Amino acid sequence: MKLWGKQSDFLHRTLIFATQNRNMSNNQEYHQELQKVQDKDFAHNWVSSSAFLFYLQVACIVAFVLGGCFMLYTKRYNKIEAPVQESTLYTPKYK
Repeated sequence: MKLWGKQSDFLHRTLIFATQNRNMSNNQEYHQELQKVQDKDFAHNWVSSSAFLFYLQVACIVAFVLGGCFMLYTKRYNKIEAPVQESTLYTPKYK
């Protein structure tokens, strides 16, 4: 037992979805909007995401190098005066 004779009869009888069917019939507009969203999306646009990741890596490496240089500069060893035997100097002094 069929409820409707044709599939087109089903579309005409469902008034709730009539506006959606009419809007979705314009596939070109839908695909353009979908393409706009995907172009802005990080996961769908390989070119912009790879460039972003490259510059992020460069920025992280520069930050770590500058941070390491700053730590070495601030925590460097101070020159201390240690007692040295006179016989081991560059010009040794003997008794």
